[in-house]
Amino acid sequence: MKSLIKRYFSNAGAVVGLVCLTAIVLMALGAQWLYPINPWDATEAPFLHPFEQAGAWLGADSMGRNIAAGIVHGAQASLLVGVVATVVAVFIGMLVGVPAGYLGGRWDELLMRVTEIFQTIPSFLFAIVLVAIFQPSFGSVITAVALVSWPPIARLVRAEFMRVKSSEFVEAATVQGYSRTHIVFAEILPNCVSPLIVMASLMVANAILLESAISFLGLGDPNLMTWGYMVGASRTFLRLAWWMCLFPGVAIFVTVLAVNLMGEGLNDALNPRLHRKG
Repeated sequence: MKSLIKRYFSNAGAVVGLVCLTAIVLMALGAQWLYPINPWDATEAPFLHPFEQAGAWLGADSMGRNIAAGIVHGAQASLLVGVVATVVAVFIGMLVGVPAGYLGGRWDELLMRVTEIFQTIPSFLFAIVLVAIFQPSFGSVITAVALVSWPPIARLVRAEFMRVKSSEFVEAATVQGYSRTHIVFAEILPNCVSPLIVMASLMVANAILLESAISFLGLGDPNLMTWGYMVGASRTFLRLAWWMCLFPGVAIFVTVLAVNLMGEGLNDALNPRLHRKG
């Protein structure tokens, strides 16, 4: 564990990503303390410029809503969608990838064909259709993002199970008469966790981007302030009030970049061979 932490913190980009993401998480957790107002309330003058008024350092939008308050409260939605959708996608991916990789044969053929069907459909368009079917809401966005994100997880889990199940320690457990459940969860799965963690961390960034794009089109939860909605709602005022799009866009950019840097750092830390090559 100490060597893993040391390898992680030897990566400057990973440390920057961790610091940025920690700050964003703390901002989201302290949203009610930082801005104890409803981000939908018009508390400022319309089109208030940035840094002109205390408490509204990032200005206000066309309806007088505090942009800083929107960004702080929007962090909760973006992070929650990213984490929850990724957890659900990993769960679905394991349900498909574990039996495909461990059992092989017809199970592998059937499950991989199902996976390929999902992969042939453009993820963004599929997510939009799903949200439209379920009706725009926070739950439907999470469900849509999860349902379009699980195929890569399934393929990764399948490949790792096929690699590990032929190892000597797995064969020894089989000879000793251990059940399939024990072999899968106690012998094989722990040896597949590292690449799964790395991919899941990168999927969080993709989920945040996908949620932002859905909200940008106005298909997100109409009662929830999100960064994508803020950018989408202000795009018609880009020349008149550039800050309305800029600051929520920067929030999305920094968050996604931080998560990606952390994912690369985890990849280096969990893969000692790659670390030594570097």
